[in-house]
Amino acid sequence: MLGGFLAKEGLAANTQVLLYLAVSKLGERPIDGITEFNPEGLTAATGKWAGAFAARLQKGGLTCRALDGDPYTAAMLEKHVWICAFMLVGALNGGVTVGDVELKHSAQLKELCEELCAAGEEALGVKLAPGVFARLAAYGRSVAHFPTAVKELEWRNGWFYELSKAAAAGGKPDRTPIHSAGLLTLGVVS
Repeated sequence: MLGGFLAKEGLAANTQVLLYLAVSKLGERPIDGITEFNPEGLTAATGKWAGAFAARLQKGGLTCRALDGDPYTAAMLEKHVWICAFMLVGALNGGVTVGDVELKHSAQLKELCEELCAAGEEALGVKLAPGVFARLAAYGRSVAHFPTAVKELEWRNGWFYELSKAAAAGGKPDRTPIHSAGLLTLGVVS
């Protein structure tokens, strides 16, 4: 989550994009973030130039929604949960692909997603629409061949781990114990 960093740098009001597209290799068409649960596409933009950005993507045959306020924050949380949960479960299971995470480790993934969603909703003061896991799993199927790894800790899983550390410092229980245990198992935190 970049909110704190952007605010610190005086960039919080800048246009931001949650980009759901993937390119498998050079020269191939991008895979748009369209699933059976999100036929309108998952990519979202907010800020002054959100409409212009969306128009550019649409001109290229890709989707983009212009969102503001809580709807954007909820979309950001959902995307963040997707990357953190899929990458952690994949890494905990030998670095399997995104598709294998969804197909072979669905129960483990669902439990982690539910945990991260609840903690994120509380931290950000938003409520995600029902059906989060189905939406996240559907996007996972659309990029099934992609590898998994826990990386860019500060920007990804680190946000949830900071919530855990803050809870511990305040004498409260960890809101994401499964997530914290996974990071410890992988040795990316101590």
